Amino acid sequence: MTRLPGAGDGLAPTPVVRLEVEVAGTPRELWLKLEGYNPYGSIKGRTALALWRDVADRVAPDAGLVESTSGNLGLALAALAAAHRVPFTAVVDPRTSASLLYDIRALGARVVTVDVPDGAGGYLLNRLARVRALLRDHPGLVWTDQYRNPANPAAHAAWTAPELHWQTRGARLSVLVAVSTGGTLAGFRQYAAESGADWELVGVDAAGSAALGGAVGPRLLSGLGASRPSVFLPDGHRPTVYVDPGEAVAMCLWLRDTTGIGVGASAGALVAAALRLFLADAGRTGVACLCPDGADRYLDTVYSPDWRRAHGMPAPAPLPGVRLLTTDGPGPLAEGVRW
Repeated sequence: MTRLPGAGDGLAPTPVVRLEVEVAGTPRELWLKLEGYNPYGSIKGRTALALWRDVADRVAPDAGLVESTSGNLGLALAALAAAHRVPFTAVVDPRTSASLLYDIRALGARVVTVDVPDGAGGYLLNRLARVRALLRDHPGLVWTDQYRNPANPAAHAAWTAPELHWQTRGARLSVLVAVSTGGTLAGFRQYAAESGADWELVGVDAAGSAALGGAVGPRLLSGLGASRPSVFLPDGHRPTVYVDPGEAVAMCLWLRDTTGIGVGASAGALVAAALRLFLADAGRTGVACLCPDGADRYLDTVYSPDWRRAHGMPAPAPLPGVRLLTTDGPGPLAEGVRW
């Protein structure tokens, strides 16, 4: 078997599923890279490993690490800290999944919850303020700082992006990347510029997010969007597609019901954006979505009928003009994966 980029870094490649869908009467290819197969269940397993390697020589065993997180990175860093027997503090907010909080605590990490909104549609600014206060109060504490540390985009330039390029055999594609810190998209931009990959890179952000220069407003879903512009993408990114929470949730449910694949809220936003791009351009035949995590972190939100009703979301319904034709193999998570 040909060695994949990044395989020597202790990370097995995550699978890619190819779906053939008919959109407005035209067959298209929709590629889903399922990052929930990473260590610790999300794309943040890659980010956490890169951040840990960057700060490891500065970490004191008695002080440890701190990070602001919506959940996924917190779990990955908690696992790495536990493996190296150093303390870890996760600064979270009320949108963090209860199951993630349980797992983070089970690994011995301390959880600090910031429950005051920041006035910019989320909690990020106040989480960062709490991190800075902890650094002042606890000399020796090391902040991995996913928001500014170059190790964040570097992980995706070195591992994630070349892996997808190899798995899709260098095909000409629109590649959709969800944005929060902007590190993943910045890493993909670096790889595309250096490799010449024939990609149209599309940022996908939450309505109400400032991550790529948009106007701030209320946001519902965790892990997508931010209360301030990305440090890694100071000039924003074009093209960018903004997705409402209802659209993202509807796509999660459609994907589960038609293929059996469970993805998280950010991946639902990516699929919603992909369908919009297909509808806007009959000549766009291939789109790849970098799906950050799986359904397991969203059972009490996206996949909960009670939660959806509480937020005024309609019951799942067929998508007019969209039809699943085939998956790449007899099953989406068996022979239908491309390693």
